[in-house]
Amino acid sequence: MLSYGHPLQDAHRMTAPAPAKAAPDAARRDAVAGRLAAHLPVHAVLTAAEDLRPYECDGLSAYRREPLVAVLPADEGEAAAILRVARETGTPVVARGSGTGLSGGALPLEDGILLSLGKFNRILGVDPLARTCRALPGVRNAQITEAVAPHGLYYAPDPSSQIACSIGGNVAENSGGVHCLKYGLTVHNIQKVRALTIEGDAVEFGSDALDAPGYDLLALATGSEGLLAVITEVTVKLLPKPQVAQVVMASFPDVEKAGDAVAAVIGAGIVPAGLEMMDRMATAAVEDYVHAGYDLTAEAILLCESDGTPEEVAEEIAKITEVMRAAGSTAFAVSSSEAERLKFWSGRKAAFPAVGRISPDYYCIDGSIPRGTLAKVLRRIEELSAEYGLRCANVFHAGDGNLHPLILYDANVPGELEKTEEYAGAILELCIEVGGTITGEHGVGVEKINQMCVQFRPAEIAQFHAVKAAFDPPGLLNPGKAVPTLNRCAEYGRMRVSRGQLPFPDLPRF
Repeated sequence: MLSYGHPLQDAHRMTAPAPAKAAPDAARRDAVAGRLAAHLPVHAVLTAAEDLRPYECDGLSAYRREPLVAVLPADEGEAAAILRVARETGTPVVARGSGTGLSGGALPLEDGILLSLGKFNRILGVDPLARTCRALPGVRNAQITEAVAPHGLYYAPDPSSQIACSIGGNVAENSGGVHCLKYGLTVHNIQKVRALTIEGDAVEFGSDALDAPGYDLLALATGSEGLLAVITEVTVKLLPKPQVAQVVMASFPDVEKAGDAVAAVIGAGIVPAGLEMMDRMATAAVEDYVHAGYDLTAEAILLCESDGTPEEVAEEIAKITEVMRAAGSTAFAVSSSEAERLKFWSGRKAAFPAVGRISPDYYCIDGSIPRGTLAKVLRRIEELSAEYGLRCANVFHAGDGNLHPLILYDANVPGELEKTEEYAGAILELCIEVGGTITGEHGVGVEKINQMCVQFRPAEIAQFHAVKAAFDPPGLLNPGKAVPTLNRCAEYGRMRVSRGQLPFPDLPRF
């Protein structure tokens, strides 16, 4: 039961990617490609190095591998045939959408098939009365809102990469966005998913009705990172576009006061549409990039949005400013038009590329913590920054405690990537220590697989493997991702001891 992994999982070094392996066996590649070519057009089966290179990584570009073969099915029938060939030949399969993921979830295997869903990019139908939209998994997140806007509707989850990321990938990683505080993550905004098993059989999770009988397999499939099935269609829930939305930009003299203000806003019974925080390093980078109108004298800013009717928004904005002033805010700006609201948000949405302009490389972390521990965690991240000698810009969904520290480094400096990954691991384990989790929306992939050993006990990890085995008995779907083997956890425990740490500290379980 515990053997459903892939050699990558235990061969992969503890901090950074393993050196590239020898080239795959040419005969093996030809054999698998030949079997696939019997079901797909010749141009849809890629084996040449120059054709495979675009698929060698996702948004976590520090990890790169070329697949044995890449395939581009045009419909569900072709995708099902690919999975049947994979099962018959014992070849692992990694499904890929837009490739914007940040945890290495779509990292290919050198002895495996990379199944691209890029051609699955059509919206199948919109039902404005039921407020639903049926879309193929390669449809972009923002494309859904664009399609349903004439009906006065929109799709609420809005990751920063929404202009490029695909809805299938959003489901696989349970993505969120700046408005997830009020409107929830992907799991709260989808109604049904159609998928293919490793046998190539079509299954459906969820229902066209608001509830479905039996176990909640829709929730299980959401965030499963491609380990259980390959998504081929998604039915999302839509919301009426709010009449009015306004954003408060509040300045704070230090990040701890800003963190305390977040807890104060929620503690006052206010549930904003969005509540985001950026520290001075992040706002400086963003302002130079998009000129969003941020206060560059503040050590931290909060962006807090209210939406609803004009009366509701006016009342809530007044409460928000009152709470933030009492929490130590030194300056306020309230958007006076829709254009200005979008301008404020444009800076937050552009934070990642903006930071990329001030450092040769950056490493984005994704962890979640209880809101009340924000100030403590931010203080410790600053201390770790000094310990590791690496700058860190903080950008995150403060309202729901989802951190996105951006560690700045230079991959050309020997050992700096390894040091960066160790710093990142320390932040994730800090999240666990205060009662949080190692991911809020980016998934585990290969990036956080060591911290899974800290987050969960061996019996819990064994149960995860049992679920995987129930859906995918041969263990061919995205092996080596998300769930570590117990051997890997033992190895990571020994490494912790060698660093003078407890193998796995007795952390709080909530």
